[in-house]
Amino acid sequence: MMMERNKMISTIQDTDQVWDVVIVGGGASGLGAAVEAVTRGMKTLLLEQHDFTKGTSSRSTKLVHGGVRYLAQGNISLVLEALRERGLMKQNAPHLVKDQSFIIPSYNWWVKPYYTLGLTAYDLMAGRLGLGRSLPYSRKRTLKNIPTLKQKDLNGGVVYHDGQFDDARFGINLCQTFVERGGTAANYIKVVGLNKTDSKISGVTAIDGETGERIDIKSKVVINATGVFVDQIIKMDAPKSRDVVCVSQGVHLVLDKEFVPNEYAIMIPKTSDGRVLFAVPWHNKVVVGTTDVQKENAELEPQALEEEIDFILETAGRYLTKAPKRSDVKSVFAGLRPLAAPTGEGKKTKEISRGHKIYTSEAGLVTITGGKWTTYRQMAEDVVDTASKVSSYPMKKSITRNLAIHGWKMNVDLNDPLYFYGSDSEKILVLAREDKNLGSYLSKDLGIIKAQVVWAARHEMARTVEDFLSRRTRALLLDAKESSRIAPEVAALLAKELGFDSNWEADQVEKYQTLALRYVLK
Repeated sequence: MMMERNKMISTIQDTDQVWDVVIVGGGASGLGAAVEAVTRGMKTLLLEQHDFTKGTSSRSTKLVHGGVRYLAQGNISLVLEALRERGLMKQNAPHLVKDQSFIIPSYNWWVKPYYTLGLTAYDLMAGRLGLGRSLPYSRKRTLKNIPTLKQKDLNGGVVYHDGQFDDARFGINLCQTFVERGGTAANYIKVVGLNKTDSKISGVTAIDGETGERIDIKSKVVINATGVFVDQIIKMDAPKSRDVVCVSQGVHLVLDKEFVPNEYAIMIPKTSDGRVLFAVPWHNKVVVGTTDVQKENAELEPQALEEEIDFILETAGRYLTKAPKRSDVKSVFAGLRPLAAPTGEGKKTKEISRGHKIYTSEAGLVTITGGKWTTYRQMAEDVVDTASKVSSYPMKKSITRNLAIHGWKMNVDLNDPLYFYGSDSEKILVLAREDKNLGSYLSKDLGIIKAQVVWAARHEMARTVEDFLSRRTRALLLDAKESSRIAPEVAALLAKELGFDSNWEADQVEKYQTLALRYVLK
């Protein structure tokens, strides 16, 4: 089945239909829960107020990892869970998840023995799902693999292996997997109320963001998987509920590949603010981050603080021969982490566990919060178990551990600009061959051709210029100025494909270019 929004909306408009489960939120936890539910035979509806993975789930450090930092904190159970799930993500979506070698540079005599020992334990915990052995590297070998490291006092490094992926693309492929299995999903549908029968939740009221239509939807159970916004949904059910989420912001800067020119990533395990800093190769650029700043309020389009930008540039400059300047930054993006709020006072956000929590209200609202991309599948399994109990749906065994994600393809060529489409890449090239115009570049630097826009509109439910340039491709995050340049052509292609007029086109370009300015450092 194709991901056609109009068909999905007509299914949702059938007010006689009773869904086994309605999932609110189209990020990692919501999409994972949707796949989990539909593969157990549940009639499942997924609603997203904006676009799939618009929030936190498209703004990660692009790592699929067990969590070296959690190992240092002694959170063994979370590390074991994440290492298992890391291996399953690579197995189930090899076109999007790859092995990434990291080097921890050693500028003190104790760094190599200390981290070699700790990371060997990390490898052993991964078992047969491990990605490679951790080893000490000599100074010469370290510099061969990362020639841009500062050489003064460098005595070598420690290499270890984790996963690297494209978060938004993984989300889109999860949504396609869900729809192919018989699920119904729609973006730009905002849940504005929870409906109750005999004081128990029996559905939702939602508004179609494109038409303004109000729709009442019946459901046996509702899962609240709205990330940093879960408290808003909880308060629709019980206005006096305490907040279950605390929000932390992480910022990333994107630089040209010259700063870390080979395929190795850098990991600095202890920065001045006590976090780790990564410099990770991604789509022929380098993602550097992250920060951890507590935020009062959740927002859809968070903005990097000047102090966060300065911190990343200054910390990266301590380790790289060429210190990155503001003018070197191609894009800056901020994401908000939905951390399960601690019950104790005064805990810093970086100390709060990345484990997930599930709450069930008296009225039967099931809420999931916390967690991270790597453990999305286990989170989904747990929350659907809970939802099944609440709705008295027969408990069925999960099959998602070995479920291939849409686009599954082994041995993709990372030099192919379309590699992240997996098995869909050939279909995009067929479009380009059928219409020579669609084979021409929108951006040669980013490797984006016109056929990708048509594909995104027809098969990936892209509804706006931002959907395409931020999440169907990653242009906004890779080079904000370049993405802004090609926005008018993208708008024209989308308008033609989706049947929108020239006013829509002009409005889209203006909105997108205003947004893109927020990703450019002044």
